[in-house]
Amino acid sequence: MNKDQLIGLSILIASIIGIGLYAWLLYAYALIVLQITAFIAIAAILGILAWIGYTMATTPPPTPIEDIEKEPKESSGKQNSEELENQSK
Repeated sequence: MNKDQLIGLSILIASIIGIGLYAWLLYAYALIVLQITAFIAIAAILGILAWIGYTMATTPPPTPIEDIEKEPKESSGKQNSEELENQSK
């Protein structure tokens, strides 16, 4: 059995034990377990939405396609650097 299969088997066993433990906790302490589960689920969803919002707020907008098409196509990068030097003088 290679390393990846061993890791996969470990994840499988841990998941089955986790399901059993959750079922037992749900039977023994139903109300608090459901409250904790609901809180974690909602917090995870809102956390993902916050991450998406942060990413959208801090990412600069892309260049419009019209601007890209209007730029002249140069044959080499050397010409572009020479033109930039001439423009800065």
